[in-house]
Amino acid sequence: MPVTPLPAPPGKSVPHPLRGRPFRLFLTGRTLSLLGDAAIPAALAIAVWEATGSASALALVLACAMVPKLLLLPLGGVVADRFAARTVALTTDLVRCATQLIVGEQLLSGDPTLWVVAAVQAAGGAAGAFALPTGSPLVKGTVAPEALQRANAALSAAQSATRIGGPALAGALIVTVGPGWAFVLDAATFAISAAILGALRVERVPIPRRSLRADLAEGWHEVRSRDWYWTSLIGHSAWNGAAAVLMTLGPAIALTQPGGRTAWVLLLQVGAVGFLLGALAADRVRPRRPVLAANLGLATYALPLLLLALPAPAPVTIAAYGIAQAGLGFLSPVWATAVQEAIPTHALARVVSYDWLLSLAAMPLGYALAPLAASAWGPEVPLIAAALLVGGCCLGTALVPGVRRFGGTTPKAGTAGARQSTP
Repeated sequence: MPVTPLPAPPGKSVPHPLRGRPFRLFLTGRTLSLLGDAAIPAALAIAVWEATGSASALALVLACAMVPKLLLLPLGGVVADRFAARTVALTTDLVRCATQLIVGEQLLSGDPTLWVVAAVQAAGGAAGAFALPTGSPLVKGTVAPEALQRANAALSAAQSATRIGGPALAGALIVTVGPGWAFVLDAATFAISAAILGALRVERVPIPRRSLRADLAEGWHEVRSRDWYWTSLIGHSAWNGAAAVLMTLGPAIALTQPGGRTAWVLLLQVGAVGFLLGALAADRVRPRRPVLAANLGLATYALPLLLLALPAPAPVTIAAYGIAQAGLGFLSPVWATAVQEAIPTHALARVVSYDWLLSLAAMPLGYALAPLAASAWGPEVPLIAAALLVGGCCLGTALVPGVRRFGGTTPKAGTAGARQSTP
């Protein structure tokens, strides 16, 4: 039987995690690094295009960042569980600070070398594989158990705000001083984040030293032994693949309509606002069946896919995309809280690494298959197929007993070993 979290005591208010210094520091550092990262995609695309005039060169650089991250994610989870998550996160921040400085220097020189940029992006992607699994252990180690959902909601709200502000910041830098300075800014945010992590004290649970294979196997066992977890991951992976289809085909469809460029930009902005509203709702709402409610909200992503395939009037599609992104904004903190409460602390980073692996791996698949299918049968076919896939997989989780039961009165997962504090 799956282990589920206890509901908050009735009538008792949950203290906001920002009242605690450790989480307040962690949120500040994470928000700064997210803001810097949000400025990078636009700056990187423009910089590589200006330097090479080749879309293939940009694809190469992006692949160099993505492939190491995918390959090393499970190892990153093991490292984050074996060692202090704070130490791993601090180290990866310093590595990514150095990589972004190198890219910035290359671009500011006026004559960037493609292989250097690609190699440095690969190093940054590898560091990201070790950084991603540290997020949940750091949240769990800096807030009280009853404040987990509010902490995750605050992180999601910060992520949404950086999605809105990051591209605007990138545009300002690109127009005024050039794209290289966006990388310098990102490097600075990583340096500040590392300094903040150095001041944190984070509780952790050590794990016994075993073989790498045994650690990987234990993490995978924690995933597959919970039907609510692995079935939900199928839905989440389908969502990421569908999002890749929409991001690949959506602009081409939108640009064929009157006011297409403006409509597409507005769609993205409304989506960012929707994500923020969903995260704010998660700060206040604690559904009785959190995993089920979150998965049902995620299924709304089928709406903008179907409306783009029709195509429906732009305002209708834009509104549907805002609703879908609100569902994602609600799911992110609710899902993170469910995982943090139900998964034993000593295995949390490994479980999260498998979560990221399955989610990220679906996106390149969507990017690759969408244009092929659109060329063969027209863009409507892959859009409708993606809508059916994400809607079916997310709604289908309602048939899983563990998903329906999650949120009952079964006790929370315990932690193995004595809790230790990382200086």
